Amino acid sequence: MANPQLPGGLAVPSKRLARLWHLGRATGDLAAGVGVRGLIELALNRDGGMNRVQLSAAHTQRFTDRLARMRGAAMKMGQLMSLDGSDLLTPEAAEIMASLRDRAQPMPLGQVNEVLSGELGADWDKRFRRFNFTPMAAASIGQVHRAETRDGRHLAIKIQFPGVRESIDSDLDNFTFLGRTLGLAPKGLNLEPVLTAARRQLHQEADYVAEADALEAYGALVGDDPDFLVPRVHRDLSSTRVLAMDFADGIPVDQLTGQAFRQVERDRAATLLVQLLLRELFDFSLVQTDPNYSNFLYQAETRKLVLLDFGATQRVAPALVGYYGQMLQASVVGDTETVRQCALALGYLDPGASPEQVASIAGLIALTGEPLRHSGPYDFGTSDLFERIYVGGRDLFFQDAFGHAPDPATFFLHRKFVGTFMLCRRLRARVDLNGLTAAYG
Repeated sequence: MANPQLPGGLAVPSKRLARLWHLGRATGDLAAGVGVRGLIELALNRDGGMNRVQLSAAHTQRFTDRLARMRGAAMKMGQLMSLDGSDLLTPEAAEIMASLRDRAQPMPLGQVNEVLSGELGADWDKRFRRFNFTPMAAASIGQVHRAETRDGRHLAIKIQFPGVRESIDSDLDNFTFLGRTLGLAPKGLNLEPVLTAARRQLHQEADYVAEADALEAYGALVGDDPDFLVPRVHRDLSSTRVLAMDFADGIPVDQLTGQAFRQVERDRAATLLVQLLLRELFDFSLVQTDPNYSNFLYQAETRKLVLLDFGATQRVAPALVGYYGQMLQASVVGDTETVRQCALALGYLDPGASPEQVASIAGLIALTGEPLRHSGPYDFGTSDLFERIYVGGRDLFFQDAFGHAPDPATFFLHRKFVGTFMLCRRLRARVDLNGLTAAYG
Protein backbone atom coordinates (compact mmCIF):
# COMPACT_ATOMS: atom_id res chain seq x y z
CA MET A 1 0.00 0.00 0.00
CA ALA A 2 1.36 3.42 -0.97
CA ASN A 3 2.37 5.86 1.70
CA PRO A 4 -0.21 8.54 2.55
CA GLN A 5 0.25 12.00 1.03
CA LEU A 6 0.34 15.38 2.76
CA PRO A 7 -0.80 18.53 0.96
CA GLY A 8 1.80 19.73 -1.52
CA GLY A 9 2.79 16.19 -2.45
CA LEU A 10 4.77 15.33 0.69
CA ALA A 11 4.88 11.59 1.24
CA VAL A 12 4.54 10.36 4.83
CA PRO A 13 6.73 7.37 5.77
CA SER A 14 4.16 5.81 8.10
CA LYS A 15 0.42 5.63 8.68
CA ARG A 16 0.91 6.75 12.30
CA LEU A 17 2.37 10.07 11.14
CA ALA A 18 -0.42 10.54 8.64
CA ARG A 19 -3.07 9.99 11.32
CA LEU A 20 -1.30 12.40 13.66
CA TRP A 21 -0.99 15.01 10.92
CA HIS A 22 -4.68 14.87 10.07
CA LEU A 23 -5.59 14.81 13.76
CA GLY A 24 -3.67 18.03 14.23
CA ARG A 25 -5.36 19.54 11.18
CA ALA A 26 -8.79 18.61 12.50
CA THR A 27 -8.29 19.77 16.07
CA GLY A 28 -6.17 22.85 15.40
CA ASP A 29 -4.43 22.25 18.71
CA LEU A 30 -1.13 24.15 18.69
CA ALA A 31 0.82 21.66 20.76
CA ALA A 32 -0.39 18.45 19.09
CA GLY A 33 -1.40 19.86 15.70
CA VAL A 34 0.35 22.83 14.15
CA GLY A 35 3.71 21.96 15.65
CA VAL A 36 3.54 18.30 14.71
CA ARG A 37 2.59 19.15 11.13
CA GLY A 38 5.46 21.60 10.92
CA LEU A 39 7.93 19.07 12.27
CA ILE A 40 6.76 16.42 9.83
CA GLU A 41 7.07 18.80 6.88
CA LEU A 42 10.48 19.91 8.10
CA ALA A 43 11.77 16.37 8.45
CA LEU A 44 10.81 15.27 4.95
CA ASN A 45 12.28 15.88 1.51
CA ARG A 46 10.00 16.34 -1.47
CA ASP A 47 10.65 12.72 -2.46
CA GLY A 48 9.58 11.49 0.97
CA GLY A 49 13.11 10.69 2.12
CA MET A 50 14.48 11.65 5.50
CA ASN A 51 16.53 14.84 5.74
CA ARG A 52 18.56 14.27 8.92
CA VAL A 53 21.38 16.77 8.53
CA GLN A 54 20.60 19.73 6.26
CA LEU A 55 17.23 21.46 6.12
CA SER A 56 16.10 23.74 3.32
CA ALA A 57 15.29 27.38 4.01
CA ALA A 58 11.69 26.86 2.88
CA HIS A 59 11.12 23.99 5.31
CA THR A 60 12.86 25.84 8.11
CA GLN A 61 10.82 29.01 7.51
CA ARG A 62 7.59 27.08 7.91
CA PHE A 63 8.92 25.31 11.00
CA THR A 64 10.06 28.60 12.55
CA ASP A 65 6.70 30.25 11.89
CA ARG A 66 4.94 27.44 13.68
CA LEU A 67 7.31 27.39 16.65
CA ALA A 68 6.98 31.16 17.06
CA ARG A 69 3.22 30.65 17.48
CA MET A 70 3.51 27.59 19.72
CA ARG A 71 5.65 29.04 22.53
CA GLY A 72 6.43 26.83 25.52
CA ALA A 73 8.46 23.64 25.36
CA ALA A 74 8.08 23.32 21.59
CA MET A 75 9.66 26.70 20.90
CA LYS A 76 12.32 25.99 23.53
CA MET A 77 13.40 22.98 21.46
CA GLY A 78 13.60 25.19 18.38
CA GLN A 79 15.73 27.71 20.24
CA LEU A 80 18.19 24.96 21.16
CA MET A 81 18.47 24.11 17.46
CA SER A 82 19.32 27.75 16.75
CA LEU A 83 22.40 28.02 19.00
CA ASP A 84 24.70 28.02 16.01
CA GLY A 85 22.65 26.85 13.07
CA SER A 86 25.29 28.01 10.61
CA ASP A 87 27.16 24.81 11.38
CA LEU A 88 24.21 22.45 11.04
CA LEU A 89 21.87 24.11 8.55
CA THR A 90 22.13 25.99 5.31
CA PRO A 91 23.08 29.68 5.79
CA GLU A 92 19.53 30.74 4.86
CA ALA A 93 17.98 28.30 7.32
CA ALA A 94 20.42 29.30 10.07
CA GLU A 95 19.40 32.96 9.79
CA ILE A 96 15.74 32.03 10.06
CA MET A 97 16.22 29.72 13.03
CA ALA A 98 18.27 32.33 14.88
CA SER A 99 15.21 34.60 14.90
CA LEU A 100 13.54 32.21 17.37
CA ARG A 101 15.58 33.68 20.19
CA ASP A 102 13.28 36.71 20.41
CA ARG A 103 10.50 36.05 17.97
CA ALA A 104 7.66 34.41 19.91
CA GLN A 105 4.20 35.72 19.10
CA PRO A 106 3.42 38.37 21.75
CA MET A 107 0.27 38.28 23.85
CA PRO A 108 -2.68 40.52 22.95
CA LEU A 109 -3.13 43.49 25.30
CA GLY A 110 -6.22 41.94 26.86
CA GLN A 111 -4.28 38.81 27.72
CA VAL A 112 -1.48 40.83 29.33
CA ASN A 113 -4.05 42.58 31.50
CA GLU A 114 -5.69 39.26 32.35
CA VAL A 115 -2.43 37.71 33.57
CA LEU A 116 -1.39 40.78 35.58
CA SER A 117 -4.85 41.13 37.13
CA GLY A 118 -4.87 37.48 38.12
CA GLU A 119 -1.39 37.61 39.64
CA LEU A 120 -1.09 41.14 41.08
CA GLY A 121 -4.73 42.15 41.55
CA ALA A 122 -7.33 44.00 39.50
CA ASP A 123 -5.78 47.38 40.35
CA TRP A 124 -2.25 46.34 39.32
CA ASP A 125 -1.93 49.36 36.99
CA LYS A 126 -2.20 51.80 39.91
CA ARG A 127 1.21 50.60 41.11
CA PHE A 128 2.94 51.88 37.98
CA ARG A 129 3.70 55.36 36.69
CA ARG A 130 4.47 53.91 33.26
CA PHE A 131 3.94 50.47 31.75
CA ASN A 132 4.97 49.80 28.16
CA PHE A 133 2.48 47.31 26.74
CA THR A 134 4.76 46.64 23.77
CA PRO A 135 7.11 43.87 24.97
CA MET A 136 10.87 44.35 24.74
CA ALA A 137 11.22 40.65 23.99
CA ALA A 138 9.00 37.60 23.65
CA ALA A 139 10.59 34.18 24.07
CA SER A 140 9.44 30.60 24.68
CA ILE A 141 7.94 30.90 28.18
CA GLY A 142 6.98 34.55 28.47
CA GLN A 143 7.52 38.13 27.35
CA VAL A 144 9.22 41.10 29.00
CA HIS A 145 7.85 44.64 29.45
CA ARG A 146 9.58 47.80 30.60
CA ALA A 147 7.88 49.65 33.45
CA GLU A 148 8.36 52.35 36.10
CA THR A 149 6.66 52.10 39.49
CA ARG A 150 5.00 54.92 41.38
CA ASP A 151 8.00 55.03 43.73
CA GLY A 152 10.48 55.44 40.85
CA ARG A 153 11.83 51.91 40.29
CA HIS A 154 12.75 51.12 36.67
CA LEU A 155 11.87 47.49 36.08
CA ALA A 156 11.71 44.69 33.55
CA ILE A 157 8.48 42.73 34.10
CA LYS A 158 8.44 39.17 32.77
CA ILE A 159 4.94 37.81 32.17
CA GLN A 160 4.31 34.14 31.47
CA PHE A 161 2.20 33.11 28.49
CA PRO A 162 -1.12 31.59 29.59
CA GLY A 163 -1.23 27.82 29.18
CA VAL A 164 2.54 27.35 28.86
CA ARG A 165 2.91 25.46 32.13
CA GLU A 166 -0.05 23.24 31.30
CA SER A 167 1.24 22.38 27.80
CA ILE A 168 4.75 21.26 28.81
CA ASP A 169 3.89 17.59 29.21
CA SER A 170 1.97 17.33 25.93
CA ASP A 171 4.69 19.22 24.04
CA LEU A 172 7.38 16.85 25.29
CA ASP A 173 5.19 13.82 24.55
CA ASN A 174 4.86 15.02 20.95
CA PHE A 175 8.61 15.55 20.56
CA THR A 176 9.24 12.12 22.07
CA PHE A 177 6.88 10.53 19.56
CA LEU A 178 8.46 12.35 16.63
CA GLY A 179 12.00 11.60 17.76
CA ARG A 180 11.27 7.91 17.90
CA THR A 181 9.14 7.75 14.76
CA LEU A 182 11.54 9.71 12.58
CA GLY A 183 14.63 7.94 13.92
CA LEU A 184 16.20 11.02 15.49
CA ALA A 185 17.67 9.06 18.41
CA PRO A 186 20.15 6.17 18.27
CA LYS A 187 18.68 2.67 18.30
CA GLY A 188 18.32 1.15 21.75
CA LEU A 189 18.83 4.47 23.57
CA ASN A 190 16.54 4.81 26.59
CA LEU A 191 15.48 8.43 26.54
CA GLU A 192 13.12 8.22 29.51
CA PRO A 193 15.64 9.47 32.15
CA VAL A 194 16.63 12.40 29.93
CA LEU A 195 13.02 13.26 29.12
CA THR A 196 12.13 13.10 32.80
CA ALA A 197 14.95 15.56 33.52
CA ALA A 198 13.80 17.82 30.67
CA ARG A 199 10.22 17.71 31.94
CA ARG A 200 11.33 18.64 35.45
CA GLN A 201 13.56 21.44 34.14
CA LEU A 202 10.83 22.97 31.98
CA HIS A 203 8.34 22.93 34.85
CA GLN A 204 10.99 24.70 36.94
CA GLU A 205 11.44 27.34 34.25
CA ALA A 206 7.69 27.96 34.31
CA ASP A 207 7.79 28.71 38.06
CA TYR A 208 8.86 32.33 38.44
CA VAL A 209 9.09 32.07 42.23
CA ALA A 210 11.75 29.39 41.77
CA GLU A 211 13.50 31.64 39.24
CA ALA A 212 13.43 34.57 41.69
CA ASP A 213 15.03 32.34 44.33
CA ALA A 214 17.74 31.25 41.87
CA LEU A 215 18.37 34.82 40.73
CA GLU A 216 18.91 35.99 44.30
CA ALA A 217 21.16 33.03 45.14
CA TYR A 218 23.24 33.55 42.01
CA GLY A 219 23.45 37.30 42.58
CA ALA A 220 24.77 36.74 46.09
CA LEU A 221 27.52 34.46 44.72
CA VAL A 222 28.56 36.92 42.01
CA GLY A 223 28.51 39.71 44.58
CA ASP A 224 29.95 43.08 43.56
CA ASP A 225 32.10 41.69 40.74
CA PRO A 226 32.85 44.74 38.54
CA ASP A 227 32.52 42.75 35.32
CA PHE A 228 29.00 41.37 35.85
CA LEU A 229 25.58 42.74 36.69
CA VAL A 230 22.83 40.51 38.09
CA PRO A 231 19.45 42.30 38.32
CA ARG A 232 17.69 42.44 41.68
CA VAL A 233 14.30 40.79 42.22
CA HIS A 234 11.33 42.91 43.33
CA ARG A 235 9.20 40.46 45.31
CA ASP A 236 6.28 42.83 45.84
CA LEU A 237 5.54 42.68 42.11
CA SER A 238 6.40 39.03 41.51
CA SER A 239 4.46 35.76 41.60
CA THR A 240 4.58 32.30 40.02
CA ARG A 241 3.72 33.82 36.61
CA VAL A 242 5.11 37.36 36.93
CA LEU A 243 8.73 38.26 37.70
CA ALA A 244 9.82 41.84 38.37
CA MET A 245 13.52 42.71 38.33
CA ASP A 246 15.78 45.70 37.78
CA PHE A 247 15.78 46.96 34.21
CA ALA A 248 19.23 46.64 32.65
CA ASP A 249 20.08 47.90 29.20
CA GLY A 250 22.50 46.27 26.77
CA ILE A 251 22.80 44.33 23.53
CA PRO A 252 22.83 40.53 23.18
CA VAL A 253 26.45 39.49 23.46
CA ASP A 254 26.54 37.83 20.03
CA GLN A 255 25.99 41.26 18.47
CA LEU A 256 29.60 42.05 19.35
CA THR A 257 30.35 40.52 15.96
CA GLY A 258 29.20 43.82 14.43
CA GLN A 259 31.66 46.26 12.86
CA ALA A 260 31.18 48.73 15.72
CA PHE A 261 33.06 46.41 18.08
CA ARG A 262 36.72 45.43 18.17
CA GLN A 263 38.36 42.06 18.48
CA VAL A 264 39.57 42.94 21.99
CA GLU A 265 35.96 43.42 23.13
CA ARG A 266 34.89 40.09 21.70
CA ASP A 267 37.88 38.38 23.32
CA ARG A 268 37.13 39.99 26.68
CA ALA A 269 33.42 39.07 26.64
CA ALA A 270 34.12 35.44 25.71
CA THR A 271 36.91 35.16 28.29
CA LEU A 272 34.66 36.53 31.03
CA LEU A 273 31.89 34.06 30.20
CA VAL A 274 34.28 31.09 30.16
CA GLN A 275 35.71 32.27 33.47
CA LEU A 276 32.20 32.61 34.86
CA LEU A 277 31.32 29.08 33.73
CA LEU A 278 34.34 27.71 35.60
CA ARG A 279 33.31 29.63 38.72
CA GLU A 280 29.73 28.37 38.40
CA LEU A 281 30.83 24.75 38.25
CA PHE A 282 33.81 24.63 40.59
CA ASP A 283 33.20 27.52 43.01
CA PHE A 284 29.43 28.09 43.12
CA SER A 285 28.17 24.54 42.34
CA LEU A 286 25.27 26.51 40.83
CA VAL A 287 25.02 26.82 37.04
CA GLN A 288 22.71 28.88 34.86
CA THR A 289 22.30 26.23 32.16
CA ASP A 290 20.49 28.19 29.42
CA PRO A 291 23.12 29.30 26.85
CA ASN A 292 20.74 31.44 24.78
CA TYR A 293 22.88 34.40 23.65
CA SER A 294 20.11 36.85 24.54
CA ASN A 295 20.59 35.93 28.20
CA PHE A 296 23.92 37.77 28.18
CA LEU A 297 23.85 41.49 27.47
CA TYR A 298 26.87 43.70 26.87
CA GLN A 299 26.91 47.30 28.08
CA ALA A 300 29.27 49.25 25.86
CA GLU A 301 29.61 52.19 28.28
CA THR A 302 30.28 50.20 31.45
CA ARG A 303 31.86 47.20 29.64
CA LYS A 304 29.81 45.00 31.97
CA LEU A 305 28.01 41.78 31.09
CA VAL A 306 24.41 41.62 32.28
CA LEU A 307 23.26 38.13 33.27
CA LEU A 308 19.60 37.31 32.65
CA ASP A 309 17.09 34.46 32.88
CA PHE A 310 17.74 32.10 35.78
CA GLY A 311 14.81 29.75 35.22
CA ALA A 312 17.18 26.94 34.20
CA THR A 313 19.58 27.35 37.13
CA GLN A 314 20.81 24.00 38.45
CA ARG A 315 22.73 23.00 41.57
CA VAL A 316 25.56 20.56 40.91
CA ALA A 317 26.28 17.64 43.24
CA PRO A 318 29.83 17.48 44.68
CA ALA A 319 30.44 14.11 42.99
CA LEU A 320 29.73 15.58 39.55
CA VAL A 321 31.95 18.57 40.27
CA GLY A 322 34.74 16.15 41.18
CA TYR A 323 34.39 14.11 38.00
CA TYR A 324 34.33 17.22 35.82
CA GLY A 325 37.40 18.54 37.60
CA GLN A 326 39.28 15.31 36.98
CA MET A 327 38.20 15.22 33.35
CA LEU A 328 39.22 18.85 32.88
CA GLN A 329 42.75 18.28 34.13
CA ALA A 330 43.08 14.98 32.31
CA SER A 331 42.10 16.74 29.07
CA VAL A 332 44.74 19.41 29.66
CA VAL A 333 47.56 16.86 29.98
CA GLY A 334 46.17 14.38 27.47
CA ASP A 335 45.50 11.63 30.02
CA THR A 336 43.07 9.55 27.91
CA GLU A 337 42.64 6.82 30.52
CA THR A 338 41.38 9.25 33.18
CA VAL A 339 39.13 10.87 30.57
CA ARG A 340 37.71 7.41 29.83
CA GLN A 341 37.12 6.62 33.51
CA CYS A 342 35.39 9.96 34.15
CA ALA A 343 33.30 9.53 31.00
CA LEU A 344 32.16 6.13 32.30
CA ALA A 345 31.29 7.62 35.70
CA LEU A 346 29.29 10.43 34.06
CA GLY A 347 27.45 8.01 31.80
CA TYR A 348 28.93 9.24 28.51
CA LEU A 349 30.21 5.72 27.88
CA ASP A 350 28.25 2.49 28.10
CA PRO A 351 30.07 -0.05 30.32
CA GLY A 352 28.84 -2.78 27.98
CA ALA A 353 30.06 -1.11 24.80
CA SER A 354 32.64 -2.80 22.60
CA PRO A 355 36.27 -1.72 22.96
CA GLU A 356 36.04 -0.08 19.53
CA GLN A 357 33.02 2.00 20.55
CA VAL A 358 34.63 2.99 23.84
CA ALA A 359 37.80 4.04 22.06
CA SER A 360 35.86 6.06 19.46
CA ILE A 361 33.69 7.91 21.97
CA ALA A 362 36.58 8.50 24.39
CA GLY A 363 38.57 9.87 21.47
CA LEU A 364 35.75 12.24 20.56
CA ILE A 365 35.58 13.47 24.16
CA ALA A 366 39.34 13.95 24.25
CA LEU A 367 39.11 15.93 20.99
CA THR A 368 36.88 18.52 22.68
CA GLY A 369 39.77 19.24 25.06
CA GLU A 370 41.95 20.64 22.29
CA PRO A 371 41.45 24.29 23.37
CA LEU A 372 42.41 23.32 26.94
CA ARG A 373 45.74 21.88 25.78
CA HIS A 374 46.60 24.89 23.63
CA SER A 375 49.23 27.18 25.14
CA GLY A 376 48.05 30.78 25.08
CA PRO A 377 44.85 32.18 23.52
CA TYR A 378 42.96 29.64 21.40
CA ASP A 379 41.56 31.26 18.23
CA PHE A 380 37.99 30.01 17.86
CA GLY A 381 37.56 32.15 14.75
CA THR A 382 40.06 30.17 12.68
CA SER A 383 39.65 26.76 14.31
CA ASP A 384 37.90 23.90 12.51
CA LEU A 385 37.44 22.01 15.78
CA PHE A 386 33.65 22.19 15.65
CA GLU A 387 33.58 20.65 12.18
CA ARG A 388 35.81 17.81 13.34
CA ILE A 389 33.68 17.17 16.43
CA TYR A 390 30.46 17.38 14.43
CA VAL A 391 31.62 15.00 11.73
CA GLY A 392 32.98 12.54 14.29
CA GLY A 393 29.81 12.67 16.35
CA ARG A 394 27.59 12.34 13.28
CA ASP A 395 29.47 9.26 12.11
CA LEU A 396 29.18 7.64 15.53
CA PHE A 397 25.47 8.53 15.62
CA PHE A 398 24.77 6.75 12.35
CA GLN A 399 26.79 3.78 13.61
CA ASP A 400 24.43 3.65 16.63
CA ALA A 401 27.41 4.05 18.96
CA PHE A 402 25.42 6.22 21.36
CA GLY A 403 23.26 3.52 22.91
CA HIS A 404 23.62 4.79 26.47
CA ALA A 405 22.15 8.01 27.87
CA PRO A 406 24.42 10.00 30.24
CA ASP A 407 23.49 10.80 33.82
CA PRO A 408 20.36 13.02 33.51
CA ALA A 409 21.94 15.46 35.96
CA THR A 410 24.55 16.25 33.27
CA PHE A 411 22.06 16.91 30.47
CA PHE A 412 21.57 20.64 31.00
CA LEU A 413 25.14 21.13 32.17
CA HIS A 414 26.25 19.78 28.81
CA ARG A 415 23.94 22.28 27.13
CA LYS A 416 25.75 25.10 28.96
CA PHE A 417 29.21 23.75 28.05
CA VAL A 418 28.30 23.48 24.38
CA GLY A 419 26.58 26.87 24.41
CA THR A 420 29.66 28.59 25.83
CA PHE A 421 31.86 26.88 23.24
CA MET A 422 29.46 28.01 20.48
CA LEU A 423 29.49 31.57 21.78
CA CYS A 424 33.28 31.70 21.63
CA ARG A 425 33.01 30.46 18.06
CA ARG A 426 30.26 32.93 17.15
CA LEU A 427 32.35 35.81 18.50
CA ARG A 428 35.47 34.53 16.68
CA ALA A 429 37.11 35.06 20.05
CA ARG A 430 40.61 34.27 21.26
CA VAL A 431 40.47 32.76 24.75
CA ASP A 432 43.28 31.41 26.89
CA LEU A 433 41.44 28.36 28.25
CA ASN A 434 44.66 26.73 29.33
CA GLY A 435 45.46 29.69 31.55
CA LEU A 436 41.90 29.99 32.89
CA THR A 437 41.70 26.32 33.87
CA ALA A 438 45.11 26.33 35.57
CA ALA A 439 43.47 27.76 38.70
CA TYR A 440 41.38 24.60 39.00
CA GLY A 441 44.25 22.12 38.87
